[in-house]
Amino acid sequence: MSVPLLRKTSEIERARSHWQFRGKSRPAFATKPKRGESSVWDFPRPPIIEAVPVTMTVRFRTQVIATTERGRRVLETAGAPTYYFPPEDVIAPLIENDSRSICEWKGLAQSLSLPGKTNVGWRYIEMFPEFKTLHYWVAFYPSTVDCYLGEQLVSPQPGGYYGGWVSDDLVGPIKGEPGSSGW
Repeated sequence: MSVPLLRKTSEIERARSHWQFRGKSRPAFATKPKRGESSVWDFPRPPIIEAVPVTMTVRFRTQVIATTERGRRVLETAGAPTYYFPPEDVIAPLIENDSRSICEWKGLAQSLSLPGKTNVGWRYIEMFPEFKTLHYWVAFYPSTVDCYLGEQLVSPQPGGYYGGWVSDDLVGPIKGEPGSSGW
């Protein structure tokens, strides 16, 4: 399948350039990570994609929706990582919603639901070239379904808008917390 690509507009360039923090130094208000912890303030901007070294699993009630050992995550300054499943590793049938959103880095996202549960995740259907490897890969919201890294049940990124997975080793503050709208 060919990947529909988006062009960078002046609006997208403005959205990309307005960030003050880019992962090169932590702001004074950032929590200093202890051994075995990661600071979201050390994540880069522009974001990067990396392989996930543990099994990722998503469950809705008792049903496994997706499981993979080939997961990817996107790391981006100030945000909890977002985790993506190859489409062939999503077991449950997902329903496409009419809801769309755009990420200035990745592209045009389409909201996804399950029978009996709306807005459980998303996938990118049109991409900026730098992230085209994630075309149609599925990400899930830990606020609506149970998301696991290995055996660890993760928490949702604060604020309700973002879909990041907050694991026990992550320190912030994390975008979405009260007072973070100016970052």
